[in-house]
Amino acid sequence: MRPPKQKCACVLSASCGKLFATQIEVEFHAAKTNHSNFSESKEEKRPLSEEEKREQLRKLEDKMRQKRLEREEGEKKEALERERLRIKSGKEITAAKKKMEDEEMKKLLELRKREKLEEKMARQRVKDQIEQDKVARRAKFGGPKVEPPPPAVTQPSQQAVAKDYLQTRLQIRLTNGQALTQTFGSKEQLSAVRLFVEMNRTDGNDQFSLMTSFPKKIFSEEDYDKPLEVLG
Repeated sequence: MRPPKQKCACVLSASCGKLFATQIEVEFHAAKTNHSNFSESKEEKRPLSEEEKREQLRKLEDKMRQKRLEREEGEKKEALERERLRIKSGKEITAAKKKMEDEEMKKLLELRKREKLEEKMARQRVKDQIEQDKVARRAKFGGPKVEPPPPAVTQPSQQAVAKDYLQTRLQIRLTNGQALTQTFGSKEQLSAVRLFVEMNRTDGNDQFSLMTSFPKKIFSEEDYDKPLEVLG
């Protein structure tokens, strides 16, 4: 039922029993409460006393204050939620960054491991080649035929080496105090000793010369082409 439009002393809302003196009040109340049952009333809405006016003003102020508190509380919750999302996003970014760094470190470690393995294999190939060259030189100079050891097999250091006049066991002292020990054929050239030192040294990559301590002798470039049996 539409609110009545004719003039009357007052309009009564059957839903809540309130009286309204003007059509504007009726329409406002209907829009606010969805009340639709209005009727004419001969009862006049008496004017508010000063006390009633103050009470209505107090209620209005309380309602406005409550609305403001609710709005501020909502804004506070929104701000907290934004901060929570910001922190969460920051943590996710930090976690993603750490994951990337861990993956990069893992790749780097794998690369270094692979490089070391390749370097070890290359050194082993050179050692095998040295052994093959020894065998070839022994065969060339009439020494006993010795089969080259299989790759990647290291003989125990305490294994006894057969002593004869066709072999000599050398102990080479490096500049850092460490010693290398190796058996060479007596007919091998001094250059084989130098190559062995270059491949196995642990004192850096600086240039070096070979010498004997007793009797003291520093070998020249010409000596490297001579067999060990000649050099003593």
